[in-house]
Amino acid sequence: MSNIENADPSLAGPTGQPRIWDFMETLFVVLVAYLAYIIAGMLILTFILSIPSTMKGLSSEQIDTLWKQENWQRTGNILATPAALAVLWVAIRKAGGEFAEYLALNWPRPGELLSATGIMIVVFVLECVFNYVVVGPQAPATDTYIAVGGAGGLLIMLVAGCIAAPVLEELIVRGFMFRGWSQTFLGPIGAIVLTSALWGMCHTQYDWLGRLNIFFTGLALGYFRWRSNSTWLPVIIHSTFNMAFFFLMGPYA
Repeated sequence: MSNIENADPSLAGPTGQPRIWDFMETLFVVLVAYLAYIIAGMLILTFILSIPSTMKGLSSEQIDTLWKQENWQRTGNILATPAALAVLWVAIRKAGGEFAEYLALNWPRPGELLSATGIMIVVFVLECVFNYVVVGPQAPATDTYIAVGGAGGLLIMLVAGCIAAPVLEELIVRGFMFRGWSQTFLGPIGAIVLTSALWGMCHTQYDWLGRLNIFFTGLALGYFRWRSNSTWLPVIIHSTFNMAFFFLMGPYA
């Protein structure tokens, strides 16, 4: 429950309950969180790559090359995740709410987890069929191994893709954005559709078909969040399926 005594009375709802940020306020907080995430990642990488013992006398050109390597970018993303979550925490506390309650950080029931897993398997199969119909069979990869920089690089990739990204994205999209937008003119269904569309468009590393698949996945994750009142459920499903995809993409070197 919220600590109303410590909340700003001007920000509390009419009944003394913590207020919910409206449509534009929610969007603004998310943009600030994203900006904090980007800046924190850049500052962290700049600090790490400026340590003489770390760089071992590398030239500025070599350091610039390291900066652009995926492992370093993933490291920055992992370490910058708390900065984005801190913005959400400040906004929620400013509204007089509790972080866990506002973001619906409730542990899902086993039946909900089992049901969500089954639905996601069906969604994945349908996406594969859709991709096959639209673009036809895909040519097998020519490279035997996917280069990730050895065991250390693989670990960084898994932590970034299976822990940091699912937690950050779900707490922002299905947690904060859904909580605010579902109580506006959009309603829960409209919030699920809009957050899924924005989530898909933000994955700029994929083509239009990949973003469309992410949109469909977002619809399922948003449905899980809505029906279970648990953001941990989409976090778990998101993380599990990312891990499955990474292992299917292997082997790695």
